[in-house]
Amino acid sequence: MHTLHNGYRGLSLLVDVNWERLMYPAMIAMALAAGAFVGSLQY
Repeated sequence: MHTLHNGYRGLSLLVDVNWERLMYPAMIAMALAAGAFVGSLQY
């Protein structure tokens, strides 16, 4: 149980340190998907 807790703390630390590195690709993918959606609309 102690090992599990330490592993979770380590993973939490990695996410805290690198959250912007995870956020930028997700935001780019969302922007591309939104652009494709808007581009597919027919007026």
